[in-house]
Amino acid sequence: MHKATIGVIGGSGLYEIEGAKTIEEIKVTTPWGRPSDAIVIADIEGHRAAFLPRHGRGHVFLPHEVNYRANIAALKMIGVEQVVAFSAVGSLKEKIRPLDFVLPDQVIDRTKARESTFFGGGVAAHITYGDPFCLRVQGVIKSAADEMGLTMHTGETLICMEGPAFSTRAESNLYRSWGAGAINMSTVPEAKLAREAELCYAVVCMSTDYDCWHDEVEHVTIDMVIKNLAVNSDNAKRLLKLILDRLGRERECECGEASRYAVITAEQKRNKKQMKKLKSILPKYFS
Repeated sequence: MHKATIGVIGGSGLYEIEGAKTIEEIKVTTPWGRPSDAIVIADIEGHRAAFLPRHGRGHVFLPHEVNYRANIAALKMIGVEQVVAFSAVGSLKEKIRPLDFVLPDQVIDRTKARESTFFGGGVAAHITYGDPFCLRVQGVIKSAADEMGLTMHTGETLICMEGPAFSTRAESNLYRSWGAGAINMSTVPEAKLAREAELCYAVVCMSTDYDCWHDEVEHVTIDMVIKNLAVNSDNAKRLLKLILDRLGRERECECGEASRYAVITAEQKRNKKQMKKLKSILPKYFS
């Protein structure tokens, strides 16, 4: 079932772009359950993309409730090879102002209770994850942002926390002492699973607040996040149109073979039921 090669994960409003035409909505069932919502296949000025609202339309799921495995598996099963994710983040640095964009190149996992791998259950594997985001896709995003004149911070580390409550002041200052630039609740395990499924993945972060470390501004609230996301919505959509125009189909990166040498379990010892599940996303290696 090949519907689109580019996937977009983020708010359901992202595909409400001027000139976008919805081709179809697909309800996918994966071996790991159902994704957050139906996947919308849309054509945007001749470029087809698969849109999936991470938290469901109407924001139904908390970050720790999202079925990340089903989301990534569903995209892979319909032919997606490259994923551009969007996420609201809190800023951990003075220079990253609310309404700025951030393109992180590293992530620190502070989540606690999420299914973070497709493997296990009789098929053990360990992927390489030193650079968690696809450098090629990041280059496309940065080039598009520069053309638009967007303020896009690069070279930053993203903290992904469990939530759903925002940070304490002590936590926020701890992350600042680590040199981190932004914080959210949704990039892990999304990025890890994308790597296991051999998808190129990068996340575009939209700064909405200064978390709670800044003594001179109001601490983060949902109302603040929503208002600033709405302000940035048009820029995000314009950026996405440029990204789709430039991504292309050729993948000159290692993402497409990320799991090739990851499995360590002896072939004769691999659980057949688990292998059947893995075949749905990694048919090259499991039969």
